[in-house]
Amino acid sequence: MAVKASDLFVKALENEGVSYVFGVPGEENLDFLDSLSRSSIRFILTRHEQAAGFMAATYGRLTGKPGVCLATLGPGATNLVTAAAYAQLGAMPLLMITGQKPIKTNKQGRFQIVDVVDMMRPLTKFTRQIVSAGSIPALVREAFRVAQQERPGAVHLELPEDIAAETTDDDHVFEVKPYQMPESGAAALQSAVQMIRQARHPLLLVGAGANRRNAITALRKFVDATGMSTFSTQMGKGVISEAHPNFIGTTALSSGDYIHCAIDHADLIINAGHDVVEKPPFFMEHGGTKVIHVNFSAAEVDRVYFPQLELVGDIGATFDWLRENITPRSGEETSYFQRVRDHVQDHIGENTDDPRFPMVPQRLVADVRRVMTDDGIIALDNGMYKIWFARNYPALGPNTVLLDNALATMGAGLPAAMMASILNPKKRVMAVCGDGGFMMNSQEMETAVRLGLNLVVLVLRDDAFGMIRWKQAIAGLDDWGLTFGNPDFVTYAKSYNAVGHRVTATEGFASMLEACFTAGGVHLIEVPIDYSENKRVLIDELAERVCLV
Repeated sequence: MAVKASDLFVKALENEGVSYVFGVPGEENLDFLDSLSRSSIRFILTRHEQAAGFMAATYGRLTGKPGVCLATLGPGATNLVTAAAYAQLGAMPLLMITGQKPIKTNKQGRFQIVDVVDMMRPLTKFTRQIVSAGSIPALVREAFRVAQQERPGAVHLELPEDIAAETTDDDHVFEVKPYQMPESGAAALQSAVQMIRQARHPLLLVGAGANRRNAITALRKFVDATGMSTFSTQMGKGVISEAHPNFIGTTALSSGDYIHCAIDHADLIINAGHDVVEKPPFFMEHGGTKVIHVNFSAAEVDRVYFPQLELVGDIGATFDWLRENITPRSGEETSYFQRVRDHVQDHIGENTDDPRFPMVPQRLVADVRRVMTDDGIIALDNGMYKIWFARNYPALGPNTVLLDNALATMGAGLPAAMMASILNPKKRVMAVCGDGGFMMNSQEMETAVRLGLNLVVLVLRDDAFGMIRWKQAIAGLDDWGLTFGNPDFVTYAKSYNAVGHRVTATEGFASMLEACFTAGGVHLIEVPIDYSENKRVLIDELAERVCLV
């Protein structure tokens, strides 16, 4: 029996276990949209393609399965470019589906035509135009396989309008097979054991690549069994609970922070999940601390990263094996790290009750932590506050702090939080945005309200692109070109049928947050923020840092 190509495409998506498609369709997608209307897949209409891509990428990040987004040709497809880069650099599995004019009998010349497949090539792991209905099942299966395979990332399929309307007699779809990752070789594992045994002060680093479901449990068991001290990058936050007694801190900066006193003291760093898209958590030096690289892929060597040993393969399996073959660390070996941990906690605990208004970042972060549950999720947009949250906010579980330290794009915080809320309707979910980043995708407040989400959106207001302005000051340049006006955010929220609030006194902030979560629905809270602490803490104080002896 003949089957329509768009129906076959949707059948192939259902076969892959797709639950959602996010997007903004165009006329070239109408057959696909019609097929989607009769499927088990939920279509979520967004107000901009970029937000659809961010939501789908976050779905991939949280589930390990590719999120799917939809756009039409031309401007719709080009609006997905930032989302493609976001997923590709952040190792989030994502499938983008775009439409195109008929490729067999096009009568509209070059109207809206952009070579989308070629445009997506440097931003994806896989990109193809579908030229026949019969090829759809194989291309969908291959796209999903490639998107999920380590290192995960973005893939793209273009479905032209005339191909979508075709029919085929073969509606067979391919069996979905789990991806099996290779394991590290025996010789390399034995060498690692010898290096760990010989080290007097080893440290475990958890990076972005270790923030995967198949690695998290193994790493936790390893830390518990060995007693090894550990720290994380920004994108490794929460893999090891930051309340764990062996957790020292997060490297929000590449060097010069209090956590780097521990790093400098170590004679061996076991680097789990190093990813070059993150700013380096430390800089290697010749003749300095040795490094064991543990990851799904080999190290990309450069002048600040050249590990002495590589364990390439399944991270979880590697640490399961290491746990069984090394002995726990003694208190003497870890005592300095424990002192550094206490030292770090003392410093990030400063000013957490500061009554100044506008709020200082330390108090803001502390109050958010007080109100969020252990499993609550915060999604950070990109701005100065991201450093403060990375440094000062204890993540107590994996994927409870969603931040992007890869592409580090503004505008992703709200869509990421919306996706987290869809998947976790009973958890507290909060988007933390600067006024600049929020206004880049603020239209999605309507989507959040329409979907009936429970979501709190913090908008930190300084009427400027604050991080860039801060770096402008550090460079000794004139304060110019980075300030702007803002809408009345309370009224703005109400215009979307959300609830708007404005913080007018620091002491009332935490109780306002609690009331918003208790009430449910979509709430926006405008929070004036004072970034004068940036210079005092992150520049002046760290410049005078003295490590413990």
